[in-house]
Amino acid sequence: MKFAVHIPFVELLGFELIKFENSEAEIRFAPRLEHDNSFGVVHGGATMTLMDVVMAHAARANDDPRGVVTIEMKTSFIKGGVGPLLAKGSVLKRTASLAFTEAKVYDESGDLVAHATGTFKYMKRIVPGSGREGAVPSD
Repeated sequence: MKFAVHIPFVELLGFELIKFENSEAEIRFAPRLEHDNSFGVVHGGATMTLMDVVMAHAARANDDPRGVVTIEMKTSFIKGGVGPLLAKGSVLKRTASLAFTEAKVYDESGDLVAHATGTFKYMKRIVPGSGREGAVPSD
């Protein structure tokens, strides 16, 4: 499954969209050596990015044409992530302008690696070349 929008950073990390429907999303991440920290596990920044992206996609997985921007995010690291990771995101509550979401990241054994909650604001998409390039981008 392809991501609906072009997100260069997501492409750089190699995320793979698995599920995108009914206010839920799943993304697979096969980390490479350069994604590790000095302890030999996936860097927390990569794990946080994975959760941010899966929650944003869950917020958009309802046929809403708008994009979203992260308003806040709280992350708890449970254990070091090693090997392929699977992130699952879902919407807890949606209002006209906000989505309250959560994400969980699992390792290959099914063990919980990290958990996050996040709040996302719905925004009109910015079209490149529209003269609004300085505005807040979506996703």
